[in-house]
Amino acid sequence: MKARSTTVNTIISQVGRHSVALISLIVALTSLAYNTWRNEQTEANRNIRTAGIELLLKLGELDRVVFYSHYDQDQERGSPRSGWAYALTIRDLGSIMHQPASASSTELIEIWQQNWSGLGSDDLAASSISDSIDQARSDVLLVLAELD
Repeated sequence: MKARSTTVNTIISQVGRHSVALISLIVALTSLAYNTWRNEQTEANRNIRTAGIELLLKLGELDRVVFYSHYDQDQERGSPRSGWAYALTIRDLGSIMHQPASASSTELIEIWQQNWSGLGSDDLAASSISDSIDQARSDVLLVLAELD
Protein backbone atom coordinates (compact mmCIF):
# COMPACT_ATOMS: atom_id res chain seq x y z
CA MET A 1 0.00 0.00 0.00
CA LYS A 2 2.88 2.31 0.86
CA ALA A 3 4.53 1.72 -2.54
CA ARG A 4 1.34 2.70 -4.31
CA SER A 5 1.06 5.90 -2.27
CA THR A 6 4.65 6.76 -3.10
CA THR A 7 4.02 6.21 -6.82
CA VAL A 8 0.97 8.50 -6.76
CA ASN A 9 2.94 11.18 -4.90
CA THR A 10 5.78 10.88 -7.42
CA ILE A 11 3.37 11.32 -10.35
CA ILE A 12 1.70 14.31 -8.71
CA SER A 13 5.05 15.95 -7.99
CA GLN A 14 6.19 15.38 -11.59
CA VAL A 15 3.00 16.92 -12.95
CA GLY A 16 3.56 19.90 -10.67
CA ARG A 17 7.16 20.32 -11.81
CA HIS A 18 6.27 20.03 -15.49
CA SER A 19 2.98 21.93 -15.40
CA VAL A 20 4.28 24.72 -17.63
CA ALA A 21 5.34 22.21 -20.28
CA LEU A 22 2.01 20.38 -20.05
CA ILE A 23 0.04 23.62 -20.33
CA SER A 24 2.18 24.65 -23.31
CA LEU A 25 1.49 21.29 -24.97
CA ILE A 26 -2.27 21.66 -24.43
CA VAL A 27 -2.21 25.22 -25.81
CA ALA A 28 -0.18 24.10 -28.85
CA LEU A 29 -2.54 21.21 -29.64
CA THR A 30 -5.61 23.40 -29.18
CA SER A 31 -4.11 26.07 -31.44
CA LEU A 32 -3.28 23.50 -34.09
CA ALA A 33 -6.82 22.12 -34.02
CA TYR A 34 -8.34 25.60 -34.24
CA ASN A 35 -6.05 26.65 -37.11
CA THR A 36 -6.90 23.49 -39.04
CA TRP A 37 -10.63 24.07 -38.54
CA ARG A 38 -10.33 27.75 -39.46
CA ASN A 39 -8.38 26.94 -42.65
CA GLU A 40 -11.07 24.46 -43.68
CA GLN A 41 -13.80 27.06 -43.05
CA THR A 42 -11.87 29.69 -44.98
CA GLU A 43 -11.44 27.35 -47.95
CA ALA A 44 -15.12 26.40 -47.92
CA ASN A 45 -16.11 30.08 -47.79
CA ARG A 46 -13.70 30.88 -50.62
CA ASN A 47 -15.26 28.14 -52.77
CA ILE A 48 -18.80 29.38 -52.03
CA ARG A 49 -17.75 32.98 -52.71
CA THR A 50 -16.15 32.04 -56.05
CA ALA A 51 -19.19 29.99 -57.08
CA GLY A 52 -21.50 32.82 -55.98
CA ILE A 53 -19.68 35.42 -58.05
CA GLU A 54 -19.65 33.13 -61.07
CA LEU A 55 -23.34 32.44 -60.50
CA LEU A 56 -24.10 36.17 -60.48
CA LEU A 57 -22.26 36.53 -63.79
CA LYS A 58 -24.22 33.65 -65.36
CA LEU A 59 -27.50 35.06 -64.04
CA GLY A 60 -26.64 38.35 -65.75
CA GLU A 61 -25.87 36.54 -68.99
CA LEU A 62 -29.17 34.64 -68.86
CA ASP A 63 -30.99 37.90 -68.18
CA ARG A 64 -29.31 39.37 -71.25
CA VAL A 65 -30.43 36.40 -73.36
CA VAL A 66 -34.01 36.94 -72.16
CA PHE A 67 -33.88 40.65 -73.04
CA TYR A 68 -32.43 40.03 -76.51
CA SER A 69 -34.84 37.23 -77.24
CA HIS A 70 -38.02 38.81 -75.92
CA TYR A 71 -37.64 42.54 -76.34
CA ASP A 72 -35.23 42.86 -79.27
CA GLN A 73 -36.32 39.72 -81.15
CA ASP A 74 -32.60 39.06 -81.72
CA GLN A 75 -32.33 35.32 -82.38
CA GLU A 76 -28.55 35.40 -82.50
CA ARG A 77 -27.82 37.04 -79.14
CA GLY A 78 -31.11 35.83 -77.66
CA SER A 79 -30.68 32.22 -78.72
CA PRO A 80 -32.54 29.67 -76.59
CA ARG A 81 -29.48 27.40 -76.88
CA SER A 82 -27.39 30.04 -75.15
CA GLY A 83 -30.13 30.39 -72.57
CA TRP A 84 -30.12 26.66 -71.93
CA ALA A 85 -26.34 26.67 -71.53
CA TYR A 86 -26.56 29.46 -68.96
CA ALA A 87 -29.52 27.86 -67.17
CA LEU A 88 -27.72 24.53 -66.83
CA THR A 89 -24.55 26.22 -65.60
CA ILE A 90 -26.62 28.17 -63.07
CA ARG A 91 -28.17 24.92 -61.86
CA ASP A 92 -24.74 23.31 -61.47
CA LEU A 93 -23.21 26.27 -59.64
CA GLY A 94 -26.31 26.61 -57.49
CA SER A 95 -26.00 23.01 -56.34
CA ILE A 96 -22.87 23.87 -54.34
CA MET A 97 -24.33 27.02 -52.81
CA HIS A 98 -26.04 27.20 -49.42
CA GLN A 99 -29.79 27.70 -49.09
CA PRO A 100 -31.72 29.68 -50.29
CA ALA A 101 -29.50 30.17 -53.37
CA SER A 102 -29.46 26.45 -54.11
CA ALA A 103 -33.26 26.22 -54.13
CA SER A 104 -33.75 29.35 -56.22
CA SER A 105 -31.28 28.15 -58.87
CA THR A 106 -33.18 24.85 -59.09
CA GLU A 107 -36.45 26.75 -59.35
CA LEU A 108 -34.97 28.95 -62.08
CA ILE A 109 -34.18 25.96 -64.29
CA GLU A 110 -37.77 24.74 -63.88
CA ILE A 111 -39.19 28.16 -64.77
CA TRP A 112 -36.82 28.44 -67.73
CA GLN A 113 -37.88 24.99 -68.93
CA GLN A 114 -41.56 25.92 -68.73
CA ASN A 115 -41.27 29.39 -70.29
CA TRP A 116 -38.32 29.66 -72.70
CA SER A 117 -40.42 28.86 -75.74
CA GLY A 118 -42.67 31.86 -75.00
CA LEU A 119 -39.84 34.37 -75.23
CA GLY A 120 -40.51 36.86 -77.99
CA SER A 121 -44.27 36.41 -77.89
CA ASP A 122 -45.46 35.94 -74.30
CA ASP A 123 -44.86 38.77 -71.82
CA LEU A 124 -45.79 36.50 -68.91
CA ALA A 125 -43.08 34.01 -69.91
CA ALA A 126 -40.42 36.73 -70.02
CA SER A 127 -41.65 38.16 -66.74
CA SER A 128 -41.61 34.76 -65.01
CA ILE A 129 -38.05 34.08 -66.12
CA SER A 130 -36.86 37.58 -65.19
CA ASP A 131 -38.53 37.37 -61.78
CA SER A 132 -36.88 34.02 -61.13
CA ILE A 133 -33.49 35.41 -62.17
CA ASP A 134 -33.99 38.37 -59.81
CA GLN A 135 -34.92 36.02 -56.95
CA ALA A 136 -31.87 33.85 -57.59
CA ARG A 137 -29.66 36.94 -57.69
CA SER A 138 -31.07 38.16 -54.35
CA ASP A 139 -30.58 34.74 -52.77
CA VAL A 140 -26.98 34.47 -53.96
CA LEU A 141 -26.22 37.92 -52.55
CA LEU A 142 -27.80 36.87 -49.26
CA VAL A 143 -25.64 33.75 -49.06
CA LEU A 144 -22.51 35.74 -49.89
CA ALA A 145 -23.32 38.33 -47.22
CA GLU A 146 -23.68 35.59 -44.58
CA LEU A 147 -20.20 34.11 -45.16
CA ASP A 148 -17.59 34.54 -42.41
